[in-house]
Amino acid sequence: MTTAAALTDPGALATLVPIPAIGPAWLDPQRLLAAFGSYALIGIVAVIIAETGLLVGFFLPGDSLLFTAGLLTSQGIIHQSIWVVAPVTAIGAFAGDQLGYWIGRRTGPRLFDRPDSRLFRSSFVTKTAEFFDEYGARAIILGRFVPIVRTFLPVTAGISRMPYRRFVSTDAIGALIWGSGVTVAGYFLGQIAFIRTNVEVLLIVMVLVSVTPPAIELLRHRRRARSLADAAPERAEPGRPAGSAAPGEPAESGTPREPAEAAYSPSSSAP
Repeated sequence: MTTAAALTDPGALATLVPIPAIGPAWLDPQRLLAAFGSYALIGIVAVIIAETGLLVGFFLPGDSLLFTAGLLTSQGIIHQSIWVVAPVTAIGAFAGDQLGYWIGRRTGPRLFDRPDSRLFRSSFVTKTAEFFDEYGARAIILGRFVPIVRTFLPVTAGISRMPYRRFVSTDAIGALIWGSGVTVAGYFLGQIAFIRTNVEVLLIVMVLVSVTPPAIELLRHRRRARSLADAAPERAEPGRPAGSAAPGEPAESGTPREPAEAAYSPSSSAP
């Protein structure tokens, strides 16, 4: 059987490139690519845009699909060159995030009109604004490699009014590193027999590696917040409540300071 015919036959495709499925069978990257047939590249871009730009696409297998696409390209099953596949997937990743950002920017605030919204809570806006204010560009780039997070991150960036110029520049870097990087990794690693026969383990490692940096950042943030909370009572003078002013000193308002960048405020107007 030719490689071109194998792309339309999941069973034959598995015999040429045995990639174990992770998750439901209908989300198996090989089955998806077989369903796309000769329009595999278009299908890949559609899945990536849906996962990164539409809230309903959070369950789609972006990482494994990109890696599998690179692997199948190295085997000639996807007939386009890797130098075509990689840039196109990066463009799809970039376009998806742009769509998500403007969905959040234009219509996202309406999701907070009802406190019992199942997808969002109003506190998400404030927390996201603080997250962007503290971690800056890393939030957009690192979020690319975390499943589910990469779906909601551009939407919440738009809702929290992250400056578009800052978002688009960092998002372009993230799309290039993730979209092209994972695809190219699949292309070159797929040429190694050991990797090709142990793709399931490699994909699990990829997920663990992608989740590790944000998890470390979260732990550091919680420890810093806990240490500040523990130190607050110690700074207060005996017999005087913490936060109250000593005689002759101006009283502290106790109102939290606004984020450093006013553009992140959810109340700021859109351009």
